[in-house]
Amino acid sequence: MQNQQLIDFVVDKIEDMKGRDIQNLDVSQLSNVTDTMIICSGNSKRHVKSIADNVVKEAKQVELEVIGIEGMDESEWVLVDLGDVVLHVMQDSARDFYQLEKLWAPAVSESKAG
Repeated sequence: MQNQQLIDFVVDKIEDMKGRDIQNLDVSQLSNVTDTMIICSGNSKRHVKSIADNVVKEAKQVELEVIGIEGMDESEWVLVDLGDVVLHVMQDSARDFYQLEKLWAPAVSESKAG
């Protein structure tokens, strides 16, 4: 699956579970770990876990490799590593606290300008 197809696949699976505030960040020029970070919000621990579970389940059904999953026990912030795409599913409180978009967005803007 090409990178844009993988992004579209993940976003579609997030939307299936009513994930909110979906953001895609192209970090390919900034990271040798992944090309794209997708960040979304869930309403509760159960919702966060359900979104992540759905992405993992659907990825496995189409034989995508799920490299790792972190945070399912607490489900305040779940990370799903799909290689070229890393998904962050967060409750609003965790998303507000860590502000990943603000952390990466200035660097993303600078890499596009430079």
